[in-house]
Amino acid sequence: MVPKLSIAVDTMGGDFGPRITVPACLHALALHPALHIYLIGQSSLIDPLLVDSDLLLDRLTVIDCQDAVSMDDKPSYALRHRQHSSMAKALQMVKEGVVSACVSAGNTGALMALARKTLGMLPGVDRPAIISAVPTAKGCCYLLDLGANVDCSADHLLQFALMGSGMVKAVEGLEHPRVALLNIGIETYKGNEQVRLAAERFKVQSQLNYIGFIEADSVFDHRADVIVCDGFTGNIALKSSEGLARFIASKLRISFSQNIYRRMLGWLARPVLKELQQQIDPGRRNGAAFLGLQGIVIKSHGGANQDHFVCAISQAVTDIHNDVPGRIRDTIASQLGQLSRE
Repeated sequence: MVPKLSIAVDTMGGDFGPRITVPACLHALALHPALHIYLIGQSSLIDPLLVDSDLLLDRLTVIDCQDAVSMDDKPSYALRHRQHSSMAKALQMVKEGVVSACVSAGNTGALMALARKTLGMLPGVDRPAIISAVPTAKGCCYLLDLGANVDCSADHLLQFALMGSGMVKAVEGLEHPRVALLNIGIETYKGNEQVRLAAERFKVQSQLNYIGFIEADSVFDHRADVIVCDGFTGNIALKSSEGLARFIASKLRISFSQNIYRRMLGWLARPVLKELQQQIDPGRRNGAAFLGLQGIVIKSHGGANQDHFVCAISQAVTDIHNDVPGRIRDTIASQLGQLSRE
């Protein structure tokens, strides 16, 4: 009998492969007692990492798979030549109902292309979107799309808003998530044609608690729960914030190590600095969901360390518990029903 809470992990993905993904899976099993993980990849690399894990082996299944998607594979190449890869096998297991979710740190474009082909889209959704949490002054907000769709129409942005709102309702328990459009100003005449048209669609959509435009410097102020943009803009915004977080952490380390007095100040400020580092560390929210698919797919950062990959697995567990695809399906269906009545 297949465990209800089960995940397929593409162990070969990312910059480090099994030496990061396998220990992270063992840690995740300890955190989630009901979880069963299928490790997909080269068993010759996986098995040696399980030698000292006898107590967890009853909740692990290793599936040998010799082929893997490389970080340099184009999506079109992956679709033609990587049908027997660890990534493709993990997605196939989701389609067949063997597992409830797939987690991979592999090539984002290849994962998106294979997931779309294998799982298909939810009714009423044209394109998948990548969503992830970003820290704010009072917790976090969710930003999408983060790179799956470079060019988007107003209708695509509306679909992203509905999917993002549905996910946040499920995951965060918010009845009416505040939805904003990322723009170069808050005035109604600002932005390109697609953003202005999307704003008009958002205003008349009863499924959305639309609060208007938001500028990039207000993303972290907790003014919105869901922030919508095209993938080109979203990816740049996310990578810029991650780079800034690393820059701040580096400058603080250098500043507090320059002389004995600053080292003493650093020691006194350690609790505050540790809290700040945790709040701005992008890895603590590692695990971006591909919304719009008929299944749960979580993308980990390719350079994630063990702790950060655990966060991606935990994100998959959260999405399973909250039936995120089902909630999005209901949200989109309600919107389609409203349009048909109009």
